[in-house]
Amino acid sequence: MDNINNQITEYSKALRLPVFRRDYKELALEAAKDRIDYEEYLLKLMEREWEAKSENRKKSQIRNARFPSKMYLTDLEREQLPQGAREKLPLLERLDFIASAQNVILAGNPGTGKTHIAIGLGLKACMQGYKVLFTTVHRLITQLRESQSERTLKQVENQFEKYDLVICDEFGYISFDKQGAELLFNHLSLRVRRKSTIITTNLGFDRWEEIFGDPVLTAALVVRLTHKAYLVNMNGVSYRLKETKKMMTEQ
Repeated sequence: MDNINNQITEYSKALRLPVFRRDYKELALEAAKDRIDYEEYLLKLMEREWEAKSENRKKSQIRNARFPSKMYLTDLEREQLPQGAREKLPLLERLDFIASAQNVILAGNPGTGKTHIAIGLGLKACMQGYKVLFTTVHRLITQLRESQSERTLKQVENQFEKYDLVICDEFGYISFDKQGAELLFNHLSLRVRRKSTIITTNLGFDRWEEIFGDPVLTAALVVRLTHKAYLVNMNGVSYRLKETKKMMTEQ
């Protein structure tokens, strides 16, 4: 028996089956007690291994997405959201837009839930096995500049294309020079009609030229990003402002 146990341990290590190694004795005792046949015992052991690997994969996807915090869709106070978000969120949270490589633009004044919705959709996508990246526009441009100077831009672009969903937060909070504008334009254009991108912005499209400083480049990017995209009007009363007023009233 010891020899069999040692063999099971060695095989499970070699095949990277930690749950097999951990639980096979426990399930074997249960199977003997309940008179479960070998096939059912093996199936239960395999199910445990699969569930553990699936859970670990989800955790890894979430960790690699680099979310600044975990803001789930279930945490949203939906009645406080702008009308545009309340209307389109039930459709967006089905995540069909990822399968069809459509973009989502969440545009509106600060504090109305844009980032929360974007992260919530990203977390749900991770839980369903999609590869996700969260980044701010400022961080993305910095990364592109560095990779260009280090001559690794092509590798970064190849990696960027592989994400099923990329979330670009805080679009419009800072402007950038011609080089930054062109890098961002080229980078986002790689994903058009092939993979999904979520953009949160506090500026309407008519003001994007303020960021890029080039009307031709701005027009081209707007057309590409909005083609068959979900445009969500997030203009409304700031949720954070309402929370502040509520706290002041209570105090």
